[in-house]
Amino acid sequence: MSEGNSKGGFSLFDAEERILDGAKRLLDRMKDGDPQLLSEVGILADAYSRSVREQRRLVKVSDRLQNQMTQLNQELVRRRAEAEEALEQLRQAQETLVQTEKLASLGALVGGVAHEINTPVGIALSCASHLDDSTKAIRALFEADDIGVDDFERYMDTAADTAKLIVANCERAADLIRSFKQVAVDRTSSERRTFRLADTIAETVTSLRPNLRQAGHQVAINCPTDLVLDGYPGVISQVLTNFVMNSLTHGYETGRRGHLRVQVEAGADDLVRLRYSDDGQGISEEHRNRIFDPFFTTRRGSGGSGLGLHIVFNLVTGPLGGTVVLENQDAPGASFLLEFPRIAP
Repeated sequence: MSEGNSKGGFSLFDAEERILDGAKRLLDRMKDGDPQLLSEVGILADAYSRSVREQRRLVKVSDRLQNQMTQLNQELVRRRAEAEEALEQLRQAQETLVQTEKLASLGALVGGVAHEINTPVGIALSCASHLDDSTKAIRALFEADDIGVDDFERYMDTAADTAKLIVANCERAADLIRSFKQVAVDRTSSERRTFRLADTIAETVTSLRPNLRQAGHQVAINCPTDLVLDGYPGVISQVLTNFVMNSLTHGYETGRRGHLRVQVEAGADDLVRLRYSDDGQGISEEHRNRIFDPFFTTRRGSGGSGLGLHIVFNLVTGPLGGTVVLENQDAPGASFLLEFPRIAP
């Protein structure tokens, strides 16, 4: 309620205004009286006037915060609706993929993404509810003319902290939805054509140059220039992108420069062998058997979703019709070996 709002002609500060008017009339009547008494009454009236002005200001601030809270709630409702709609679309995609037997593991992924999305959305809803309760409480103090500076400062701290949590968790939910949409794409919609593998690898690395250049990493490519494939260049580009981004996220400490390598061989059995490796900190023994699992990540609190290598596994075993394994090696870092036919199934 703002100070100008009224119900039945009653304003929030009617009583205070009447008191101030009475104080002015009293001062007028006392102007010829005792100067000391006149001064003391004037000081009291001035202090009361300042108090009323401060209360008016706080009410205006409360109104602005209430409007911001309303906007935050509307944004939260909108994002929640988008998340629910996206989740429904993912469920429909699951049914299609299961029927075509192109991604049998999507059923587990749907349950996983539902759990992952529910967590940030639930936190955001709890924060919004807490902020709404705090706003109602501070408004009640305003209307009761019983608010203090400490009360207002506590409310401001609560509003700032909860707003940050709401935004952060909504962004987290949106990132998970985008990642899962990538997993659930119908692979038959990918463009199939003949292409030179060396050109596709070079184009992919070029698109990643900004990420690589920022950290000072180098990429070495060794691929026969005359190797022509009949398949899905977009899938291979996505696989390499996920490998590189996984290395940048997990393989190197800040400030350390790395060397990444892509090596390709064409076998006599018409199989293509692509090895991707880096010289980073590698993958610990306890995690090696889980790296392709959905939502498994060692960077849960640092932005990792755990979908990168799971996407790689599904793309290699699906559209490419091949296999991917994590190799054992004596040298530092991680190495992945992909084997897939030159002509995709």
